[in-house]
Amino acid sequence: MTAELVRGQNHPVSQSRVEIRVSAGTPVLALASLADEQGRFSGNGVLAHPGARSLPGVESPAELADRHTFAVDLDEVAADVHRLGVLLVLPPGGPVRFGAVPASYVAVADPEGAELAGYTLTGLDAETAVVALELYRRQGAWKVRAVGQGYAEGLGALLTDGGLPAMAAAELAAAALGTIPRTAGADATLATMPTLVGDLRAPQTPAQAPAPTPEPPDPLPVSGHPYAGTPGPGDTPTSPPTISYAHPRRRRTSTEPPEPAPRAAAPQEPGQAPRPVAGDASGWSMEERLYNQVWGMFEDLARTVAAYRSAVEFADSRMDRELDEALSDPRHRLGGSGNAARDTARARREELVAQAQAVLDRDLAQLIAESEVVEPALPAAYARWDNPVWHGHRTPEESPLALRLGDLHLPERPDLRIPMLSRLPLERGLWIDNGRTGSEAAMTMDTDRLRRAAMDMAVTLAVRLLAVHPADRLSVHVIDAAGAGSASLAPLVRAGVLAGPPAAGAAGVTQTLAGLTRRVDLVQMALRAGAPEDLPPDVDTADQLLIVHDFPHGFDDRAVTQLRYLADEGAAVGVHLLMVADRDEASAYGPLLDPLWRSLMRLSPVPDNHLADPWVHHAWTFEPDLPPQGSRVLDQALERVVEARRTTRP
Repeated sequence: MTAELVRGQNHPVSQSRVEIRVSAGTPVLALASLADEQGRFSGNGVLAHPGARSLPGVESPAELADRHTFAVDLDEVAADVHRLGVLLVLPPGGPVRFGAVPASYVAVADPEGAELAGYTLTGLDAETAVVALELYRRQGAWKVRAVGQGYAEGLGALLTDGGLPAMAAAELAAAALGTIPRTAGADATLATMPTLVGDLRAPQTPAQAPAPTPEPPDPLPVSGHPYAGTPGPGDTPTSPPTISYAHPRRRRTSTEPPEPAPRAAAPQEPGQAPRPVAGDASGWSMEERLYNQVWGMFEDLARTVAAYRSAVEFADSRMDRELDEALSDPRHRLGGSGNAARDTARARREELVAQAQAVLDRDLAQLIAESEVVEPALPAAYARWDNPVWHGHRTPEESPLALRLGDLHLPERPDLRIPMLSRLPLERGLWIDNGRTGSEAAMTMDTDRLRRAAMDMAVTLAVRLLAVHPADRLSVHVIDAAGAGSASLAPLVRAGVLAGPPAAGAAGVTQTLAGLTRRVDLVQMALRAGAPEDLPPDVDTADQLLIVHDFPHGFDDRAVTQLRYLADEGAAVGVHLLMVADRDEASAYGPLLDPLWRSLMRLSPVPDNHLADPWVHHAWTFEPDLPPQGSRVLDQALERVVEARRTTRP
């Protein structure tokens, strides 16, 4: 039985030798692309086209046609190739967009001809080059995913977005399109090629030649793109902010190959998915592999839920259409035929939804099994506070790649939590919203309880940062002008890990901000002068974390300006902001503070669905990670920080 996929849905590929069949509504060029685990192209052997048909494990069709067949041997695909894409490209001189031709159909079949999975590329419009589907590795096994997304600018734009430099992408696209066998009028159609891949034939003077485009960085997983700000009075509501994934510390200049990821264990019985293992991703260390694996789980969950929701939406629309047709037929208005037609439409809808639910349950079971082996293996920076790793944790010698801010989940399976990791050093500040208008959950809480929960969350994040940094690499400052956060701050004060007592009153606010502003100015000047070692001896070279509680209490206009300056300029020179505030309480400043709120990533001390993933833009519910009730894990972590500082001091 063929699995009919919708965009974003995946399906296991149980055989190593398969065929990929393309049935297009117009003659197209069918190509195969090879990419790494993150979907990036590198080197020359990334595209199989009529002029270079064979790549390890795949052979592309030889000519322009409306029907194509790819021969694929997954056992022959290179170990560093994790994604094999099927690309469809409209030829120059043909239809100008895929939306103007009948939908193409792509299927994966076994060598005997039986189709395993099929996908109809619906919903296309201005695209001239599309990724129809892709075969990809996941935990040692192969799957097929329906993609159905493309580029109006053509093949060159597709290759550039995949990581090739602009000129190399244009040359490769020109080579692929230039090998189309000539027919009558081919010379005229080739004249239109520059509109798809850039004019590579026209001579250019040095003044006309475009500057080379720098190669984009590898987009590997981290989390926490800054929240665009909670709409205030008069603001236009926006969609949830996207959680961006860009790698924090990719060693691009290293010549060492990454350490191989552990292979997934063989399935216990034929037909079962391989048992997941921790670290089943690429990377130069176990920490990085786990980091990338978390990203893979995040993407898989986003896409499988998107496929389920799309299938349910399709089933509902199909039922509505069939009901409308039944009701519009006069023959069904008499007797029981109308009821029978309605029952048939509803039964078809239930069948489609049941099929989609079965696929969702299968994928969720695999992700839950993976989460059960990944969570216990996470290092302290990524782990929950109830993870046993904290009992044996010692202050590290290097800063981690990222920090866990909390958990993300979707309503289809709330107990499946994805760690929300934010890269270090923090590129932007964090804002813990203690206002009651930020979410429905906040509105149901007592104001004092909500404010205490927000400050407890801030202290928990500060302890985590201190615990996962080397002993002398992070200093923590606190502004608590009214002293309202003293109960939450007690563990930090008691342990003596703060740079000084929490600043109280307007004078304390002024002194703390002046000291950090001076540090930012001096470090910036030293860096511009190329002499960072010539800083004055009283400047603390460690990263600085400033916790601000109950802003704007105790702030005058000058202090507000300094705080905005730290938010804008501080992160680049190691001064990071963690605010606990209610935006409504600062409404007197009007639009003056809008840039400040937009520059910070908003977090909530209570469950709130204000974040979106970068793939299908689901609204994910964020929940903070807090220590278990009655646990001493925070105090124990602080004790180890104090001990490490004592041993490192001369």
